[in-house]
Amino acid sequence: MLRYLIRRLLLTIPVLIGVATLVFALIHFIPGDPAQAMLGEGATPEDVAQLRARLGLDRPLVVQYGAFLNGVVHGDLGVSLRNDQPVARQIIERMPATATLAFAAMAVALLIALPLGIVAAVWRGTWIDHGAMTLSLAGISVPNFWLGPLMAIVFSVKLGWLPVGGSGTPAHLVLPAITLGASLAAILARMTRASLLEELSEPYVLAARAKGVSRTRAVLHHALRNSLIPVVTIIGLQFGVVLTGAVITETIFAWPGIGRLLIQSISFRDYPTVQGCVLLIAITYVGVNLLTDLTYGFLDPRIRVGR
Repeated sequence: MLRYLIRRLLLTIPVLIGVATLVFALIHFIPGDPAQAMLGEGATPEDVAQLRARLGLDRPLVVQYGAFLNGVVHGDLGVSLRNDQPVARQIIERMPATATLAFAAMAVALLIALPLGIVAAVWRGTWIDHGAMTLSLAGISVPNFWLGPLMAIVFSVKLGWLPVGGSGTPAHLVLPAITLGASLAAILARMTRASLLEELSEPYVLAARAKGVSRTRAVLHHALRNSLIPVVTIIGLQFGVVLTGAVITETIFAWPGIGRLLIQSISFRDYPTVQGCVLLIAITYVGVNLLTDLTYGFLDPRIRVGR
């Protein structure tokens, strides 16, 4: 297992370098002059030149790239143009809120998806199966930028049960977490059903049933674990989607996370902060995929032996 872990970590290094390179290109290869875009069309050439010098845009591109990588390695992502605070400090301050929302959304998705997928697989072809899959299809079809405002109108404005936005109490977390977790739950429920149906038809499950093992035990203790690998794949891949979806959801509910910071920075043309937020989201996505890959090896030893 240790060799497998080291091998996967080494393979991640080129990916992280590529991610950092793409984020660097975000500010340098977009059309127009970033300094001019920040200051607006009415800025004088002297102001533009001063800002370019402040951002280091007047240096050769190779030098800028080397300085950027060196800063990333040492945790220096530059200084915000909006409030003159270090970008890394702002991101660190916002990370707990985004992490809390992401894990809450994943918890909501799993609490809905796993029972729904298991029930649909066990009662395949019945009205329970059709109802569960219809519900999951509705969840996939509804985008979070529509579901979020709808839930805010119903449960906050009309009923007054939950706060419409902000943070500070568990009640503030309910609507954003459900908004983010609903579409993910729909995808996971369908994947759980399909994977579990495949395992239930395997000979070892049929043999267990023939030996007198109850249906519940055959499903939960025999088939379910082996059916989790595709589900873990979706969870890992969709965690990145949860982070990117949090950009919209945090804005809708005024949740003080990295997604809202990113939107605010785009509005103020704060390119260093935008660059830092995008870099963090990308690196987190790569890290989650690595964790997913390592989980494969834990669930199925054949994977780590074969690689």
